[in-house]
Amino acid sequence: MTQETAAELRHRLVGQLVADDVLHDPEVRRAAEAVPREVFLGSAVYRPSTPPGVTVWTPVRRDDTPADEWLRLTYRNQTWVTQIDGVLAENAPGPVSGGSPTSSSTLPGVVLWMIEQAGIAPGKRVLVIGTGTGLSTAYACEIAGTRNVTSIETDTDVAERARKALGAAGYVPTLVTADGLRGYPGQAPYDVVIAFCSMRHVPYGLLQQISPGGTLLVTLSGWSAAYGLVRLTVRDGSSAEGRFLPGYTSFMMARPHDKPSHGPFELLPGEERPSRIDPALLDDWTGRFVAQLAAPSAERLGAGVEQVLLDVATGSQARVRADDDGDGWTVIQRGPLRLWDQVEDSIGRWRDQGSPHVSEFGMTIARDGQRIWLRGSQGPSWMLPV
Repeated sequence: MTQETAAELRHRLVGQLVADDVLHDPEVRRAAEAVPREVFLGSAVYRPSTPPGVTVWTPVRRDDTPADEWLRLTYRNQTWVTQIDGVLAENAPGPVSGGSPTSSSTLPGVVLWMIEQAGIAPGKRVLVIGTGTGLSTAYACEIAGTRNVTSIETDTDVAERARKALGAAGYVPTLVTADGLRGYPGQAPYDVVIAFCSMRHVPYGLLQQISPGGTLLVTLSGWSAAYGLVRLTVRDGSSAEGRFLPGYTSFMMARPHDKPSHGPFELLPGEERPSRIDPALLDDWTGRFVAQLAAPSAERLGAGVEQVLLDVATGSQARVRADDDGDGWTVIQRGPLRLWDQVEDSIGRWRDQGSPHVSEFGMTIARDGQRIWLRGSQGPSWMLPV
């Protein structure tokens, strides 16, 4: 059997994305055909396995993998994790038990779709937040022109790895190692800012670096690991508005916005009452998003009918369990925040509107705060923590 070349595999992947109605813009398709993803995966990636109780991340090294198999791995429409808890796959001495991904090469279909949704086009000035492996930055360079692209990465090891990969592929954008939430005023103003990390809210400093009428595409998330991808049109340096996009896009949290660390904790007694909602609603993509809007400082630790919400700052807790008779659920709450009360009220407002997908939500940023609304700007709304 004849081995397929990288160019042939890219062409096949692009054909798949077009057939799946992911790609439409000819410039984005051309970039997808041109950029060699194999350069950006580097010399190793992590492959996860899930034996009972823990995820094990095993390094897969390019030198130990047949060349044709590595290319097939590269051109799957799949995310490959490249760093766990700050350790790059090429530097890992062996499998890692547990741990959390801290950098990855996101599946090309999502990256290219986001680039298309953000409106990156020839001649536009672009800021990429979260350089990662450099692949998304390479796509932006191929479309907008390398002199128009700035890319920022907070992790020094990841940034250096990306710098080498971009150079090897022939791209020389402005590369910055710094906190991406601060943007990079040195190359502003930008026509497009696109973030490949998630944020709890939009830093006002980013808005001030985007031209009036420009676009910010960012995934909003929180400590309950719910996500919504929003496309905002900037009015001026302190205001913007836009709608959430369809689909199910998630990214690692920007490190300054990540949840506070805590050690083991004890679930303590509290006030008990029947729950007004099925706790499994928090397993629904949008249900979890709505719950997170209601209790933005709570970390979600449970699943199914055994939900646990923990607020580290106040010590507030809420946990829900199924009743023994199977006819309902009991919630136990303690602390100054009644977390489940807040969630129930929020879920109720969402259900009153027909339980729509997150794409029915929108966002307004103004001087008095950042507000998520449902259906229309005058509909039910929630304020983001800023």
